[in-house]
Amino acid sequence: MPRYYDPDQAPNPQDWLALDEDVRIAQAQVLHKKRRIRTPNLKAHATFHAIVENQIAEDMAAVVRAVPRLMAQGLSRHDAIHAIGWVLSQHLYDLMTRETPDEPGVANARYAAEVERLQAQDWLSQGDA
Repeated sequence: MPRYYDPDQAPNPQDWLALDEDVRIAQAQVLHKKRRIRTPNLKAHATFHAIVENQIAEDMAAVVRAVPRLMAQGLSRHDAIHAIGWVLSQHLYDLMTRETPDEPGVANARYAAEVERLQAQDWLSQGDA
């Protein structure tokens, strides 16, 4: 089992998924505290890290493909996780504010398409990178 989380190194998928979700989030919080990375809400930030790492470990194709693509465009793996988390946060906001909810399959397909379109410059230009 991983004893600590380093977003610049992909965790072993089986070991990552074997951890309790609260432990995954706590590990991401510890990493950000140790590196003195300031975030508006550390727990929310760490939760997005855990979600994206879960998607990678669960072999969600769009997310798995996005990480090396974003890294080839100049992002660190950590920043690629942030960029995907940014897309996820926008997607979740859209889901919560829609007047007519999507069917789960439609929402998931839309999220996958959004991740497929993501380019490093998109995230870098949004200002919080």
